[in-house]
Amino acid sequence: MRIAFRKNSSIQYLLKKLLIPNVSISKTMDLFTNAFFNVKVRNFASDSSKFPEYEMPTVTWGVVQGRKEKLVSRVIICDYLKNLGIVPDELEHLELPSTVEIMKERVEFLQKIGLTIDDINQYPLMLGCSVRKNIIPVLGYLEKIGIRRSSMGEFVKNYPQVLHASVVVELVPVVKFLRGLDVDRQDIGYVLQKYPELLGFKLEGTMSTSVAYLVSIGVSPRDIGPMVTQYPYLLGMRVGTVIKPIVDYLVSLGIPKKILARMFEKRAYVLGYDLEETIKPNVDCLLSFGIRREALASVIAQYPQILGLPLKAKLSSQQYFFNLKLKIDPDGFARVIEKMPQMVSLNQSVIMKPIEFLRGRTIPAEDVANMVVKCPQLVAQRVELMKNSYYFFKSEMKRSLQELVEFPEYFTYSLESRIKPRYQSLSSKGVKFSLAWFLNCSDQRFEERLQADYIETESAGPSFYVGGKLELPGSEIVSEEEDDESDDEILYRRTVSL
Repeated sequence: MRIAFRKNSSIQYLLKKLLIPNVSISKTMDLFTNAFFNVKVRNFASDSSKFPEYEMPTVTWGVVQGRKEKLVSRVIICDYLKNLGIVPDELEHLELPSTVEIMKERVEFLQKIGLTIDDINQYPLMLGCSVRKNIIPVLGYLEKIGIRRSSMGEFVKNYPQVLHASVVVELVPVVKFLRGLDVDRQDIGYVLQKYPELLGFKLEGTMSTSVAYLVSIGVSPRDIGPMVTQYPYLLGMRVGTVIKPIVDYLVSLGIPKKILARMFEKRAYVLGYDLEETIKPNVDCLLSFGIRREALASVIAQYPQILGLPLKAKLSSQQYFFNLKLKIDPDGFARVIEKMPQMVSLNQSVIMKPIEFLRGRTIPAEDVANMVVKCPQLVAQRVELMKNSYYFFKSEMKRSLQELVEFPEYFTYSLESRIKPRYQSLSSKGVKFSLAWFLNCSDQRFEERLQADYIETESAGPSFYVGGKLELPGSEIVSEEEDDESDDEILYRRTVSL
């Protein structure tokens, strides 16, 4: 490599003064040039401390080549890649490094962060990225915002285009945009690992419009951050072709936009259900199983996940089970789903435990079936809690079983925080009351009833639960397996039944 100097320049004059004896001025200029570049290389080596988290490459300088030299170097490099198992066909129009040594360091660096030859073959254009100028700055920034080094290879594998990105011009603005949406700093890495393509989006494009539309239908701006953390793919959804058609269809089913907004805030992944392939067929499926059209809004609002389930198979299985084991006909099953749509996903062994408990209390199977149709939440109760409530009902309240059949909701109320305190307050006043009258009201309303001179007729409770009255019970509510009853439990059951 040579440096071209102008005639009569000050540098050329200086070289004449420093002319080494018996050495031509041309040779002296070569010596000066080599010294100059050695200083530059040493300076670069000292700059490597800017990226202490990654080992800087040792081969950093190529050579200026003519056209023939470039062609020869490209052939040599392509042969080297082929020997590694890398297909260089896509590199035909890509500028490659000047030496095999530089390409070797690129390949080895990519392998060190966890990529395989197969991964490189999936996106061979990554071999056009300089380790020093592209790869190390990008990986250093990704690690800084929360991508663990152990996950870096997987991240690059999923989105190799990131290696071409400019940290300042492309990556930093996206991270600032996410922070502006109230995505917590510690969640940035998690969001980008789930949806790394966000790093390639334009801020003024899809991301901004999808957020603006969701806010326009009632989503709280402060909830956008949690929504993005839960389901970052919503930032890549086009409003006109994806989000708005889903909103319009659900509104046509009778769900107000305010309710939809609350749904999306809690379960943003519903936006990812395909309208034509999943949502509409599942709505048609609900109708075919006897769910009334006017009840669809309530069903979806209580259990939005029902729009994305393999619904026909689940409904068929549960309907057959209800008919066979619980003696509940298809029409009764439809009423159960309307009141508690989570039933479609509830394990059948879990359902049977409360049913067996009720039947064991000498309640006829037909009455138990009616109780479930009236209050499907019964099957989500823990048997241990039902036993305690039943014991109090029989031993303290001394009421008839028929009252439980008429008001099965009794088992859904807390014994310690509602049933006992209210019963004791009424007993001290000598007031006679039905189960529904003293349980199915708020604390404030109950106090008003205590002060009243008469007992008014019970009114029906609300039929539309925003977001669902109950979540699908997990292990903390109902255990999948219960051991056989101990002798104490058998004695306890017999005592209660007396």
